[in-house]
Amino acid sequence: MAGISHWIEQKIIHGMRGAGGLSVSDIAGRAGIDADQARRGIQWLLDKGAIRAHEPPRRVIYLGEAGVRAAAEGLPERRLLVLLRDGAAADRIYHTMGREMGPAVGVCVRNGWVRMEGRRPILLEYPGTIPGEHILERMGRGDAPGTLDVSYFERRPGYILERTEPPTYVLADSGSEYAADDSINVEAGVAESYIARTHPLFDTISEIREAFVSLGFDEVIGDMVQSSFWNFDALFTPQDHPAREMQDTFYMEDVHVEPAPGDVAERVAEAHRNGWGGDWDAGRAARPVLRTHTTCVTIRHLAESDPQEARAFSLGRVFRNEKPSYKHLVEFHQVEGVVVGDGVSLRDLMGMQRRFYHMMGMEKVKFWPTYFPYTEPSLQSMVYNDTLGKWVELFGMGMFRPEVTKPLGISRPVLAWGGGIERMAMLRYGIDDIRALYGNDMGWLRGMPLCP
Repeated sequence: MAGISHWIEQKIIHGMRGAGGLSVSDIAGRAGIDADQARRGIQWLLDKGAIRAHEPPRRVIYLGEAGVRAAAEGLPERRLLVLLRDGAAADRIYHTMGREMGPAVGVCVRNGWVRMEGRRPILLEYPGTIPGEHILERMGRGDAPGTLDVSYFERRPGYILERTEPPTYVLADSGSEYAADDSINVEAGVAESYIARTHPLFDTISEIREAFVSLGFDEVIGDMVQSSFWNFDALFTPQDHPAREMQDTFYMEDVHVEPAPGDVAERVAEAHRNGWGGDWDAGRAARPVLRTHTTCVTIRHLAESDPQEARAFSLGRVFRNEKPSYKHLVEFHQVEGVVVGDGVSLRDLMGMQRRFYHMMGMEKVKFWPTYFPYTEPSLQSMVYNDTLGKWVELFGMGMFRPEVTKPLGISRPVLAWGGGIERMAMLRYGIDDIRALYGNDMGWLRGMPLCP
């Protein structure tokens, strides 16, 4: 048939052959397509006159569980009225009516059929008919048009239920002619298909891991829940630092974390007393916390092994109690690492970082002096982004202060660095809102190049 060339249209036409009125779901099943495709194809075919509407959407009402019982045994208010008319004692009435006593009394009192004297109902009038009985009788016979007034039951759940029957469609004469033709339309379009792929953020994480492994680094794995000792105290973060407040950090309850060895904890406590003054609270250091960085993993690794030489990194999720915005998330990814060895210098660290950025496709790199609480000297790495036309901050780095290494028994200089992975992914994919990485926008995900 002229004008019907799309494969969805063809499947619908052939699926409707020999059938009466079919709903969207019926058509989708017979054509072997999903419901959204069926809706689009139906609209195209309606516009072309190949199919036509058979039945419009219609409201269908039917008896619920309570309605079925009332149709068989009578409405609760009718059963109460019968008991009162027949002179039943109050105890028998309450026993017979059970939980339906309250609703039945309410209906009867509102309509003036009954009044209450204490807990005893008194019959005032025995009505010949109750509006709801007529409705139940008709529906019991199967006579339930969608226009039937069932407002009597609108506040009585379980009596009258309703659903909307979807519209149905049949082939028009022109569509029937096409359905009888089994010829193949070689000009018909093919179905769109999208190959499976990994998420761009996952690709960035994998590429970062591969880059550091190729540079001779070993990955260190650690728990997401850490003690405050390893997350803060071991890194010479004072116990009254604002970052340790609950509005900045997620503390955990009913979670056990392994305490730091006593001699190590005492040496760290002494470093805090000498460096920051005041006392040091072991209870605060023992509080379990969702890690705010992955440096806690690498520093603990060094404290427990004190290697002669080492290149180690830790990569994973971290948590900050922040309000989400275009540049902040509550949960995100960081990569942090260390280099240990006699005679290592800040120049070695800059060279390693520059090499890493080049492997990630970032050629223009510079370093800027800055301050970080547990490294001295400290640098901020900057990369130039051609799309934004400006320098952008990425990883922080420096040499661990003696107040960090000596209390933990680490005997050699330690180069340290770290930063957020989402920020690097934003630069690579030209994103100006970090939340887009987690938005599940299928159009964006399908449009991202596999090899940026």
